[in-house]
Amino acid sequence: MLSANGLTVRQPATGRTLLSGVSFEAAPGESVAIVGESGSGKSLTVRALLGLLPAGLESSGEVRIDGHRVDGDPRTLRRLRGGTVSLLMQDPFTLLNPLRKAGRQIADGLPAGAGREAEVTRLLAEVGLGAEVAGRYPFQLSGGMRQRVGLAAALAAGPRVLVADEPTTALDATTQREVLALIRRVQRARDMTFLLITHDLRVAFSMCDRVVVMYAGRVVEVGTAAELRAEPRHPYTRALLAAEPPADRRLAVLPSVPGSVPAHDAVAGRCGFADRCAHAADDCRTATPELRPASAADPGPFPGGAGSGRLTACVRAGELPASPPPPPAVAAPVRAPAGAVLEVRELRKTYRGTTGPALDGIGLTVAPGEIVAVVGESGSGKTTLARCVTGLERPDSGTILLGGEDCSDYTRMSRHAVRRARRTVQMIFQDPYSTLNPARTVRATLKEALEADGRPPDVAGLMELVGLDPALAGMRPAGLSGGERQRVAIARAVAGEPRLLVCDEPVSALDVSVQAQVLTLLAGLRERLSMGLLFITHDLAVVRQLADRLYVLRAGECVESGEVARVLDDPSHAYTRELLASVPDGSRAWP
Repeated sequence: MLSANGLTVRQPATGRTLLSGVSFEAAPGESVAIVGESGSGKSLTVRALLGLLPAGLESSGEVRIDGHRVDGDPRTLRRLRGGTVSLLMQDPFTLLNPLRKAGRQIADGLPAGAGREAEVTRLLAEVGLGAEVAGRYPFQLSGGMRQRVGLAAALAAGPRVLVADEPTTALDATTQREVLALIRRVQRARDMTFLLITHDLRVAFSMCDRVVVMYAGRVVEVGTAAELRAEPRHPYTRALLAAEPPADRRLAVLPSVPGSVPAHDAVAGRCGFADRCAHAADDCRTATPELRPASAADPGPFPGGAGSGRLTACVRAGELPASPPPPPAVAAPVRAPAGAVLEVRELRKTYRGTTGPALDGIGLTVAPGEIVAVVGESGSGKTTLARCVTGLERPDSGTILLGGEDCSDYTRMSRHAVRRARRTVQMIFQDPYSTLNPARTVRATLKEALEADGRPPDVAGLMELVGLDPALAGMRPAGLSGGERQRVAIARAVAGEPRLLVCDEPVSALDVSVQAQVLTLLAGLRERLSMGLLFITHDLAVVRQLADRLYVLRAGECVESGEVARVLDDPSHAYTRELLASVPDGSRAWP
């Protein structure tokens, strides 16, 4: 149903090669995942397949959809888009037009004529939504509901191939599981081919029959989900698997893939992963490895083509040692909450026009040097709590003590007291790109933060504190990777050495390797600066690795709290058990 053979994407203006010889295929009814770090070329591959490359890029190679060769034939490709192949985008907050009702956006994919309203209702029912959703605007829907509307719109024309580009990255764990289970159910009911783009290997193994691993614009390994889960042959696949944080145990050191994905054109003529690989030899740096059978017993060309069978682009795969055992588990440290830098008592907040409270009597404490996690699904009140603590929202009632001072209502505080509170607490937001000024360099952003706190403008020292190369000081956010942007945001937040750092989903949009690096950075800053961290997240695997204590929120109420190991190993509330069951485990039984 879908195949690529030698797909290559270049940027003629600079001479860069962004994709090089990408080949794979997906049979009717089959589910295939493309995985890799940010910058590996996953989304660019999808854009090249569907003729959606941005201006300034050109592609070559053979692309077939439902038997039709579409490369170089935009007219045929336009005819196939929607009716034969459809695309579900990543961000449910931006994939829908905010000015149009959901029903009208779904109807765009239906043929003109009578019966469109009934078909919209049927499509909404297929994705688990009521008919009333058709009359609502996107801002009136939750993230999960928006993604379901996007799926209904993608299914409207009855496609035989569904391409989903990171469809659940911005969703909480329970909503992610619901959406992925829905996609699997619809795919099987319609017998569709499914192509999933993701950086989460556990989701790929659970959702798909086969997995294509990409690195620096090339395919480095192909195999069934079971094969790659049990015995990855390429060192890059092994490193990605090792970087997945486990939810059932805490590791002494959180592994990550060292370094970062290089510029694609810089790896021509050699293995792109060689500089990051512990097993690299001279031959890895002198020849471009092609896909070949993963078994060393048959070194000849694979007869089935690049899309079928077990393949790897590692020339030394047959010589590699067995995958190392997982790192040993350690007990989470127990920190006494005495002398709290943050104390919240009976906090309540209700937004106008809503049926229930966003916060209903919440109380918690954070001690200096302690990491306290707050978890729950969308709508549980996590972000409202963070915004109240940082003075971005005013609670209806309750008390917020920062360093022993009442900071419940910034509008009633003196200018001096507000300034002191701002120095006590700082916040890191989920999306670093939207919180950094795109027109300002890293140097200008960090210099402003240092000077605002009356500190010497030592930008280089601040960048080194968060593991950034000072040579990046002249760059703007658009020229940085996601992990680098988040490090800049962290540097800006810790410039004044606050006593409390509020982190609102700071790693949810990052791939596993960068996520591990940022989590290790935050843990190191906690020790170095003796900061308390209030860590807002929906990822219990991250909580296990990072936090000392945990509060579980549901519909504005705290349903369970305690030391991380106690809550996650022996949860007492059914909702906590439900959150644990929502963590992807890589098995076909999930979602």
